[in-house]
Amino acid sequence: MSPASAGGTRVAFFGGSFDPPHMGHVAVAHAAMQALHLDRILFAPVGLQPLKPTGPSASFEDRVAMTRLAIAAEPGFEISLADAPKPGSTTPNFTVDTLTGLRESLPQETTLFLLLGADSFRTLHQWHRAAEVPFLANLIVASRPNENLSDLAASLPPGITLDPVHGEPNRYRLVNGAGEQSLLTILPNLHYDISATQLRNQVHGKTGRKQLLDPAVLAYIHQHHLYE
Repeated sequence: MSPASAGGTRVAFFGGSFDPPHMGHVAVAHAAMQALHLDRILFAPVGLQPLKPTGPSASFEDRVAMTRLAIAAEPGFEISLADAPKPGSTTPNFTVDTLTGLRESLPQETTLFLLLGADSFRTLHQWHRAAEVPFLANLIVASRPNENLSDLAASLPPGITLDPVHGEPNRYRLVNGAGEQSLLTILPNLHYDISATQLRNQVHGKTGRKQLLDPAVLAYIHQHHLYE
């Protein structure tokens, strides 16, 4: 895929466990939409993540329902079932396969992005067929406040070079040995990671002043007796 173009629809794929979806996920999506002028962001709860073999706490159906509630009032945010569990299979959901299928389902003129947290990006080189992923979708990485991202290249699969884009801070051009190009955009100073302990505390009424979960999501959790 070539670098993002000015024409066509701009769509970001935002995968993850969403177990449960929280305010940090929504904040990251808002920042990405504003920075990259995105038309749509696809929130895709994953069936089974390859690097998390123990799996999520809540079922896929519950995580889809909670994510739908978390983004219900957000224009341009949509649920995607592209990473749904494979029927009758325990095979993990590989991002390279999901993006390939999504790319084929979208109009040719669509510019596709992959939205990641910094921690996920740091594991990119461990992913299945990792060297293909950056050239199926331009990458957007949400960083935490004061995080040192000088080691970006170390997170990339071997054979991919990284060069700053002149005049565009926080944007880098990725090139592989075949000459394919893509873009990596950093969203700086975002507090994306909210710990499981913080979320469980809010579920059980022990949270501080900061609201971490949408009230509709919290109500769903209580109604369905999740995370008890």
